[in-house]
Amino acid sequence: MRLRVEFTTEPFDLDEVPAHALAAREALDAAGLDAVDVGPFGNTAEGGAQAVLDAVDAVLREALEAGATRVSLQVNVLGEKAGESAGESAGEFSGEGA
Repeated sequence: MRLRVEFTTEPFDLDEVPAHALAAREALDAAGLDAVDVGPFGNTAEGGAQAVLDAVDAVLREALEAGATRVSLQVNVLGEKAGESAGESAGEFSGEGA
C-alpha cells in the first residue's frame, strides 16, 4: 500500500523558518520517501505504508521537541503497489494499534 502524508507545523513565522519546521523537514528528508515537496505552508511526501508511518512518527517527535505547538497532518491511501493484492498489502506494516 502506498500512502501520501501532508503536514504543517505551527506557530508560523513569515520572517524566518522556525526551528520546528526545520526539524520536521530534516526528519522527512531522512525518511527517504518519494515525491517530497517542501513548502512554506505545507509539506508532502509519498511512499510505502511502513516508511510513511515511520516518517510521521519522526516528524511529530522532532517537530514537537523543537518547539512546535501544533502539527496538522493528513495521510491518504494512494493504492496498492503494482502486482500486489489488497490482502498482501495488509501485512506490509505492523505496530501497536495497526
